Amino acid sequence: MGENQNKRRGAKRRFEEIRGKAGKGTTVYRRGPFNLLLLGIVILTTMLVLQQWQRVDTLRYDEFLTHLQAGHIEEVVVGDTDIRGEFNQKGLESQGQKGTKSFVVDYKPEVVREQLVKVLNESGVKWRFTKMRVWLWNLLSMLLPLVLVGLFLYLMFARNLRSGAGGMLMSFGRSKHRLHDKERVKVTFEDVAGIDEAKEEVAEIIEFLKNPGKFQRLGGRIPRGVLLIGPPGCGKTLLAKAIAGEADVPFFSISGSDFVEMFVGVGASRVRDLFKQAKDNSPCIIFLDEIDAVGRRRGAGFAGGGHDEREQTLNAILVEMDGFDTDDQVIVMAATNRSDILDSALTRPGRFDRQVVVPLPDLKGRLEILKVHAKKVKMGPDAGLERLARGTPMFSGADLAAIINEAALAATMANKDSIEMADLEEARDKVRWGRAKKSRVIDQIEKEITAFHEAGHTLVQSMLKDADPLHKVSIIPRGPMGGATFALPEKDRTLFTKRYCMALLQVCFGGRIAEEMFCEDISSGAQFDIQQATRIAKQMVLTWGMSEQLGLVSYESEAAFQDMYYGLPGEKEYSEKTAETIDAEVKRITDEAYDKSRELIERNRDKLERIAKALLKYETLDADDVKVILEGGSLDKPTVTDLLAAEQAKDKKTAPDKPAEKQQ
Repeated sequence: MGENQNKRRGAKRRFEEIRGKAGKGTTVYRRGPFNLLLLGIVILTTMLVLQQWQRVDTLRYDEFLTHLQAGHIEEVVVGDTDIRGEFNQKGLESQGQKGTKSFVVDYKPEVVREQLVKVLNESGVKWRFTKMRVWLWNLLSMLLPLVLVGLFLYLMFARNLRSGAGGMLMSFGRSKHRLHDKERVKVTFEDVAGIDEAKEEVAEIIEFLKNPGKFQRLGGRIPRGVLLIGPPGCGKTLLAKAIAGEADVPFFSISGSDFVEMFVGVGASRVRDLFKQAKDNSPCIIFLDEIDAVGRRRGAGFAGGGHDEREQTLNAILVEMDGFDTDDQVIVMAATNRSDILDSALTRPGRFDRQVVVPLPDLKGRLEILKVHAKKVKMGPDAGLERLARGTPMFSGADLAAIINEAALAATMANKDSIEMADLEEARDKVRWGRAKKSRVIDQIEKEITAFHEAGHTLVQSMLKDADPLHKVSIIPRGPMGGATFALPEKDRTLFTKRYCMALLQVCFGGRIAEEMFCEDISSGAQFDIQQATRIAKQMVLTWGMSEQLGLVSYESEAAFQDMYYGLPGEKEYSEKTAETIDAEVKRITDEAYDKSRELIERNRDKLERIAKALLKYETLDADDVKVILEGGSLDKPTVTDLLAAEQAKDKKTAPDKPAEKQQ
């Protein structure tokens, strides 16, 4: 036990040293380049201004003689190979320019030296001989910018040059990981809810890192890798942050896309650098987020052979996780929502020994997640989180967090003191289906079609015992839909029975049937209903074996799915005759559900009509309102017009008070 404690103290000491070095380096890097860049801009600007001041025109010898005879030149300096001078005011005016302007004339002294002296004397221009080192001036003018640029680059990348072999260029191969510890990460296991089983499995990893001797006593070996699998938004990355907050060991975090660069071989180099630093600071945890970016299955999906960048990166990860050095206490954790495309060599025991599934939360999990996020806001007394959890099946943790946040924003915009249940329900509908378009002007005929369509769904949903209970129905446009009928499941379903599937199909067709019976026409509003019904019927036939004609045979090919994912045409693993039978069975099931739904609506035609008229009057009905209508009662609540009139009256009443306040 004493040896293990010494290892832990040594690891924490090395971790603090790494953090200290990283912090110092970061400070230098933040301050240096901007000051140097500003200095470089000033120097280059000064050089450009000086070049403009020392602007020199090159003249031919005959042009020089012409200006000389015209009296445009005051004084010249005769050098070994050229003549330099300046135009006087008369010369500048002849050229249409203002200010001083220099010129230079190249000549051969052995040819025109004597003639030049004679011409200069006759023109009365002051002149003198000089020994000019033009080549030295030209050399300095070229070297000075190069020296300044080189000095700027050296100072800017001095940190990388001091970092070791290869300098700045080799820094491409350095890992881009981030270090986390308990002081920097505030997320703990108390902030993670709804995934208790995953928390328990991860807690074993943290316990091993804190007390490895406890597991080694019986000869057990801790898993080298833990793969977190689950749909997006279920808390995989949040769970990793909680590990960083709970563990007292270095935590290296990096994304799978950080390994891939424009240079081939950089990804593998970064993998080696990451594991080298992790081994130097063991025991520790490496977290690879979105590992499917580099861990995709090799074969047809890869873009090339052995020189492909992602394949080299994957090979480096495979070697580092289960190579010859397997005694280090480095645990690799990875997260992905596409475990079906990961390479089998990556997921085998010895690399990722344990696969932790982080699923969509159930009813209890959703309630716990809502309670965690509700602690950060002010909830009203009527805000029922349990009712909201029931009404959010198949919602992820991220969706539930968005609901609480949207409800808080809506309550704030309405100047409320707390979040009410109406805000939570509106936020739920907004997250799932989009914002309600209450200001949209709808044609009366279109509004009636929508009302009868939704009334058809509502009637079938309410009267079928195998369907989920009705929650509310609305003809207010929301997202791409003109209206919607919402169900409130009593429990989460892990199994779909045939009766439940047939009830779903009947509910889907209720809207189209109502249009046919009451509107004397059909519309495109049943598009999503038809798509959903077709999808359910195909699942019943192809996957769930609910067709007596085809029997207990699965016709959904995994290979065809993989070929379709990798961009290749999917191939059916059954004959054309079987395909015809499948199409016939799908058609038979949908026709059977359609006939049953139509029969139900025809028996309750008057009830459907009353629901449609109530929707046209109130626009939104909850389950209790629909129940009253089905029992023959009448609703006694304000309509949308009454509410708008009350708001306008309220505004008119408060309007005269505003000028009085201003006069005071």
